[in-house]
Amino acid sequence: MAKQTNNAGSTLGFEAQLWAAADKLRGNMEPSDYKHVALGLIFLKYISDAFEAKRAALLTEELADPEDPEEYLADNVFWVPKAARWSHLQARAKQTTIGKDIDDAMLAIEARNASLKGVLPKDYARPALNKVMLGELIDLVSGIGMAEEADRSRDILGRVYEYFLGGFAGAEGKRGGEFYTPRSVVRLLVEMLEPYKGRVYDPCCGSGGMFVQSEKFVEEHGGRIGDIAIYGQESNYTTWRLAKMNLAVRGIDADIRWNNEGSFHKDELPDLKADFILANPPFNVSDWGGDRVREDARWKFGVPPVGNANYAWLQHIHHHLAPNGTAGVVLANGSMSTATSGEGDIRRVLVEADAVDCMIALPGQLFYSTQIPACLWFLARNKNPGGDSRDRRGEVLLIDARKLGHMIDRTRKEFSDEDIALIADTYRAWRGVPDAAPYEDKPGFCKSATLNEIGKHNHVLTPGRYVGAAAVEDDDVPFEERFAELRETLAEQFAEAGELSALIQKKLEEVGAHG
Repeated sequence: MAKQTNNAGSTLGFEAQLWAAADKLRGNMEPSDYKHVALGLIFLKYISDAFEAKRAALLTEELADPEDPEEYLADNVFWVPKAARWSHLQARAKQTTIGKDIDDAMLAIEARNASLKGVLPKDYARPALNKVMLGELIDLVSGIGMAEEADRSRDILGRVYEYFLGGFAGAEGKRGGEFYTPRSVVRLLVEMLEPYKGRVYDPCCGSGGMFVQSEKFVEEHGGRIGDIAIYGQESNYTTWRLAKMNLAVRGIDADIRWNNEGSFHKDELPDLKADFILANPPFNVSDWGGDRVREDARWKFGVPPVGNANYAWLQHIHHHLAPNGTAGVVLANGSMSTATSGEGDIRRVLVEADAVDCMIALPGQLFYSTQIPACLWFLARNKNPGGDSRDRRGEVLLIDARKLGHMIDRTRKEFSDEDIALIADTYRAWRGVPDAAPYEDKPGFCKSATLNEIGKHNHVLTPGRYVGAAAVEDDDVPFEERFAELRETLAEQFAEAGELSALIQKKLEEVGAHG
């Protein structure tokens, strides 16, 4: 079968065909329910294959005991009891009891592996789940990696799991965006932050995609996977389970915590200082419980408004950075320019404290959960760390990437490898990384602005205000993009007009009071 290569760097072909076949089996079942059925089976196949491969290796060693669970634990391989092994389940795929057999297998695996306790789906025996479909899905999953060697097979299963996570996020739309950040956006964050060594943290980790890409980055650049330590927190229990399974499928050891109060109200890792933070918090959350945490050490730059969590996330993340740590955060575009509820003041203090390193305006339609244009904030604790980058204190790099990306279906865009390289290389050049090309401003794309320049723009961080116009005719820009930009500019101007009206009203009232 010919393989296609997509523009975000992964090899597609069998994953897409497998997804199409699995989706066909779903019938009338909701994607949000079917997601756990399919991903649970892929996970089961993965840990069973890993176990069987390790067991085969132990059988060839004279002093090894293939029935000793410790032998497996030493290699980060889960112990799989006989009744939970894929070969046993595959043989029973056409039995009417297959749902119960799978539930029993999941329970048996959890009983023997403490780190999986409460993680695996165990609802396969429910009457509403079509057992014929279940048997056919087992047959479909059975073929994954069959012709490959053990390590290659497990890598393929990991890729399939990741592909299916994205597929389900697309099928679920807005709800899917809560657990999955598009792969090309994660890759951009990772390529810019370059998490080679140290502690990596995500305070709202969803299904763990940031961690998978971070480990992949280290591996692809010749580093050792053990050089990074992974920490995360997630408030949605179902999503936390997906993250645990996603990381287990990749063989990634991580400390991922769950509680339903979330990072603001019950910070599971209060003393953690991370070298790299990658996060895609939910946009513009109004009911984040801000009234309960008005006095908090994290609000170093100003108390975030009760009605919007964006600046609470930025400050929580900055609080958790190590002395030379850097962070990449996805937020709604409005965070770059809002001045309501004291957010403009917090942004001003952030800028003046030199905590903002880089801002990127993203194109619309990158995300499953929203059509709202988004941006990337890059924060740094120390913009003069020495070593492999220059002193960039007093400067902020602003990149307007709204014209990048390409449509991959009717509703969604994706960055290509070239797009990601262009943005990441611009950032590396600006930071003065030794092997990077010299940095230069590019009209319409990037500008290195001083804090004084940003102050003249009332500390608004929208890159379009700084980069100027590119040397292209307006007719080269599709109408939809021009319209979206005009609408965004108009919204900003309306907001500014509203703030100005409120200020004038206040002054008039003061004059009236004194009169």
